[in-house]
Amino acid sequence: QVQLVESGGGLVQAGGSLRLSCAASGRTFSMYTVGWFRQAAGKERELVAAISGRSVLIYYADSVKGRFTISRDNAKNTVHLRMNNLKPEDTAVYYCAAKSTGQRLDIPDYDYWGQGTQVTVSS
Repeated sequence: QVQLVESGGGLVQAGGSLRLSCAASGRTFSMYTVGWFRQAAGKERELVAAISGRSVLIYYADSVKGRFTISRDNAKNTVHLRMNNLKPEDTAVYYCAAKSTGQRLDIPDYDYWGQGTQVTVSS
């Protein structure tokens, strides 16, 4: 099992940047693909970025390509999501999630979830 805790959310002006972090428990973190999802008020949850266990494969949703960067440090059991040039439409609760590596990154069938962190982008 993996337990996930997000941090780094907050209020930022449009055009600004934030870095979200996802801290994971467990000694086999490199065996898990980790994804960042977001859910805006009244909208469905969407996968915005994902990274395979050893960072070989990375996925980005079209809406964030060129602005968001996902990375991981398996020695520290952490995954980061660097978000640049933020837009008001990026406002959402952001969740990190994990599933066993070896599965497709873009299929949102993740097994373990954090509690979420709020990101608010003002115009």
